[in-house]
Amino acid sequence: MEISHLIKDIQGIILQARDRAVRSVNFERMVMYWQIGKRIFEEEQLGKERAEYGQYLIKNIAIALKPDHGQSFTSRQLERFRQFYRIFPNTSALRTQFSWTHYKLLISVDSDDKREFYESESIKNNWNSRELERQINAHLYERLLLSNDKNSVLAVAKKEKLPESPTEIIKDPMILEFLGLKRESAYYEKDFEFAIITHLQEFLLELGNGFTFVARQKRIHLDGDDYFIDLIFYNRLLSCFVLIELKTHKLTHQDIGQLQMYVNYYDREEKLAHEKPTLGILLCADKNNSMVKYALPESNQTILASQYKLYLPTEKQLLNELKRELKKQSIN
Repeated sequence: MEISHLIKDIQGIILQARDRAVRSVNFERMVMYWQIGKRIFEEEQLGKERAEYGQYLIKNIAIALKPDHGQSFTSRQLERFRQFYRIFPNTSALRTQFSWTHYKLLISVDSDDKREFYESESIKNNWNSRELERQINAHLYERLLLSNDKNSVLAVAKKEKLPESPTEIIKDPMILEFLGLKRESAYYEKDFEFAIITHLQEFLLELGNGFTFVARQKRIHLDGDDYFIDLIFYNRLLSCFVLIELKTHKLTHQDIGQLQMYVNYYDREEKLAHEKPTLGILLCADKNNSMVKYALPESNQTILASQYKLYLPTEKQLLNELKRELKKQSIN
């Protein structure tokens, strides 16, 4: 009798049980850290009139624990546990899908709004700790705020509202350091596309919420001429197709016209009646915002230009970009 399917099912049960057991152990360890932080914080509050009492407590607790526990509970670790409790004071709200590394990263975030954003995005996108670290280092929160309203960004992240426009999801610039392309090297658009397909999972995460891959080099035939759309995605939150054209040069008005044709074609030939208008994104090495603005009608809601960068920005670079954007907004 053929029992291979039964064996496969049993192996699946074993692996799932092991996974649950590991997650249970990790969660209990997190709860232990939280409880330690709570006790330190409560004791600290009893002596709050004494300057530096908290540091005194942590230093002496670390010394006392060292003989039995070695370096597992250093002063630095105990201070982190105290922060853990202060920032996440409700133990029932701790996320079982998060590792301690997730929480260490969230503790390091310097504002409540920003931390809440990354926590919500991690849950919604099932980020592992490595991806959460990348998004924090890539300044995802600040990049979204460069072109979007802060309250709207947070509301979408917390699922309090669905995105009403593409700019609430799509980033400018997009950070594509994971592609492994050197910024000083010359490369063709086909190399750029191949790198994206090779790293499709990372690219989808950088694109944002709700994106699924549909096709690459999609051929459309118009009166004897063939045209090829670089990348096609669908966004279930926006309920529309998203066409992406890759440009390794500075954006031109001809590029915008080409993408507009593709968007028009998809709206008339592929889009279903219940779906929203097709969105087109020009992902380019460089762009002229004024040229983009005047090449498109004022009512444009379907063509966007986003610059890509092949390296993670420094905090200083991002702050300078924010200052420039704020200055432009004040002038306008």
